[in-house]
Amino acid sequence: MKAINFLLLLFALQCNICFAQVRLPKLLASNMVLQREKPINIWGWASVGEKVTVTFHQQTKSIKADKSGKWMISLASENAGGPYTMIIKGKNTITLDNILVGEVWVCSGQSNMEWHVREAKDAANEIQNANYPHIRQFEVRKSISLKPQEDVKDGDWKICSPQTAGGFTAVGYFFAREVYEKTKIPIGIINTSWGATQSETWTSREAFENSDEFKAMISQLPNIDLEQAARQSKEKLSQRLEGIGLRVPDPKEVSHWMEPDFNDVAWPSMKIPQGWEKVIGEVDGVIWFRKEFQISKDDASKAATLELSTIDDNDETFVNGVKIGATNAWNVKRAYLIPPSILKEGKNSVAVRIVDTGGGGGIYGEEKDIRVITQSQQVISLVGDWHFMVESLQDGTISPNSYPTLLFNAMLNPLLNYGIRGALWYQGEANAVRAFQYRKAFPLMIQDWRNHFKQGEFPFYFVQLSSYNENNGNSQKGSTWAELREAQTMTLSLANTGMAVTTDIGEANDIHPRNKQDVGKRLAAMALNRIYKINQVDGGPTFQSMKVEGNKVRISFTQTGTGLLVKDKYGYLKGFEVAGSDQKFYFAKAWTEGNDVIVSCDAVTQPVAVRFAWADNPEDANLFNNEGFPAVPFRTDTWKGITDEKKFSFD
Repeated sequence: MKAINFLLLLFALQCNICFAQVRLPKLLASNMVLQREKPINIWGWASVGEKVTVTFHQQTKSIKADKSGKWMISLASENAGGPYTMIIKGKNTITLDNILVGEVWVCSGQSNMEWHVREAKDAANEIQNANYPHIRQFEVRKSISLKPQEDVKDGDWKICSPQTAGGFTAVGYFFAREVYEKTKIPIGIINTSWGATQSETWTSREAFENSDEFKAMISQLPNIDLEQAARQSKEKLSQRLEGIGLRVPDPKEVSHWMEPDFNDVAWPSMKIPQGWEKVIGEVDGVIWFRKEFQISKDDASKAATLELSTIDDNDETFVNGVKIGATNAWNVKRAYLIPPSILKEGKNSVAVRIVDTGGGGGIYGEEKDIRVITQSQQVISLVGDWHFMVESLQDGTISPNSYPTLLFNAMLNPLLNYGIRGALWYQGEANAVRAFQYRKAFPLMIQDWRNHFKQGEFPFYFVQLSSYNENNGNSQKGSTWAELREAQTMTLSLANTGMAVTTDIGEANDIHPRNKQDVGKRLAAMALNRIYKINQVDGGPTFQSMKVEGNKVRISFTQTGTGLLVKDKYGYLKGFEVAGSDQKFYFAKAWTEGNDVIVSCDAVTQPVAVRFAWADNPEDANLFNNEGFPAVPFRTDTWKGITDEKKFSFD
C-alpha cells in the first residue's frame, strides 16, 4: 500500500512538473521584431504562482503567474537596435535569439493583402533581390473561432531573404522595403489576412453590441460550437443548392463526368469566366464544369493548347475524357497541352474538376484567356455558358464569413498584447454589396482594433478598391464598387487614418492586380511623411468644393502637390460626369485651370452634380498631381445608391 501511495505521489509530482513549464505564445519567438519606443509586453502561461523572470538587453523583471496560470511582464521601451537575446525563466528556461527592435505593422484584410510576393509583378526579380535581414514577417495561420483565443493556431518569424520573401505578403513587403530603405529601422510585418473575407468577421462581439447599427444582429449570434455550426451551415447549403438544381451525387455517377459522351443537359449553367459565388453563393467543395466545342477536320488528331485563365483553388482538367493537366494554386493561369490524337473532328468536350478549399471558387480572369488554340492557330473561345454540378461539399468547417467575429477571435485577439506602430488594411471587395453599411462597419472595426490593442489611435492606413469590372457598374446603372470606395473615403474622418488610391493600377478583368509595388509605395508614402517625418506629398488630389458657373462647374481640390497633372498624351481629361436636377449623368468635357478642374456638358445646361471615377472600373480616370498620385474618386451629390438598403446578415 505504501508503495502504491509513493508511486501515486511520484506521478503527481511528475504531472506538476509537466504542467509547470513556462510557455509563450507563438508570436513571441526567435527572429521577432519588437516595437521600439513603446513598453514591451512579454506574456505566457505557467503553473499557478510560478515565478517567471524575463531578461532582455540590460533589463530583468519577474512576476508570479496568477490563479489561472497567466503572466505578463511589461519591459521598458527600447530604441531601435539588435540583434538581442531574451531569456524567459521559470522552472524551465526559454531562450529567444536574433531579436530586433524596430517598427511593427499589422497587415490584414482579404486576398489582395494575402497575395504573396511570388505572385506579384516581376516576382522572380523581386525575390532574387529580397536580401533584407532587417525585414521579418510573422504569418498567422488561418483559423476561425466563435470565442476569443489566447494564441494563434500556428506561425513563426521569417527573415527576409531570396529563400523566404516569396511567401511574404506583397503589399506588406513592398511597404516595409520602402520604409526600411528610407529609415534603416528594422521592420516587422504581422500578416494576418484571409481572402474573400468581410470586415464583420474581423470585428469583435463587444463592438457590435455597442453599435446601434449592429447590436440587433449580434444578439442573434447562436451560442454553439463550430462543429454544430458547420453541420447547420451544411444542411442549409444543401437545401439551397437543391433549390437551383444542384445535388450531391452518387460517387459512381461522378466517375463518368469527364467522359465526352456524358449527358449534362440536366445540369444548370453559368457564364464563364466568373467566380461561382455570383451564381450559387458561397460554396466550398468540389464542383465540375463542362463545355463542348467544335474542331475542324484540319485540326483533328493534332496537338493544341487549352487555356483556362485562372481557377480558384485547384483543378484537374480533361479533354474528351483524357486528363491533360492539373494545378494546385488559386492564382496561376492555366495553359495545358492537348496531346495529338485526342481532338476529333466535330464535337469535343472539356471537363474541369475544381476543388475550392475556402473563399472564392470557379474559373475567373480575362475572357481572352479562356480558349483553345489549335495547331493551325485557330482560336476557339470557350467564353459563355458552361454546365456545372456539385460533386461534394466541404465537411467539418464553416466559412470565416459564416458568422461575425470569427477571424477577430482567432487571428487578431491573440496579437493584442504585442506592441505595434500601426496597421495596413486591404479589404472591401467582399463588402461591396453592402457598401452603404460599410460607412459604419469599417470605422467600427478600426475603432474596435484600437480599443483592444490599447495603444491609442495608432496609424491605420488602408487601400481603396482598385479598378475592376465587377458588374459593369456605373452612374447609369449604379456601382457597388464606387459606393464602397466612397465609404472608404468617408472613413478618413477618423483620426490618424490614410488611404492609398489605386484606381490607376487595377486590372479590369482580374480582381487581383499584380502591381503590388505601387500599392506598398503609396502606403509607405503616408508613413514616411506622417510618422517618420520625411517630408513629402503622400496622396492625390482630393475633392474640396464645387461652384456652379453658368453651364460649367468649377471643382477645387486639396492634396494637389506641386500641381495637377493630366496623364494623356493629347491632354484630354477623362473620368468626369455631370448631371442636372433630373439626376441623369453624362460624360463631361473637363480641363484644368490652375489647381481647379472645369467641367461642362452640352446636354446639361444647368448642372447640379459632378462625379469622377464613379464606376466599378474607372480605369480611364486620369487626373493626378505632379507627384504621381491619382485623384480620389468622388461625387458631389448624395442621391440614393444601389446598396443603401443592404444589411449584414449571417442567417
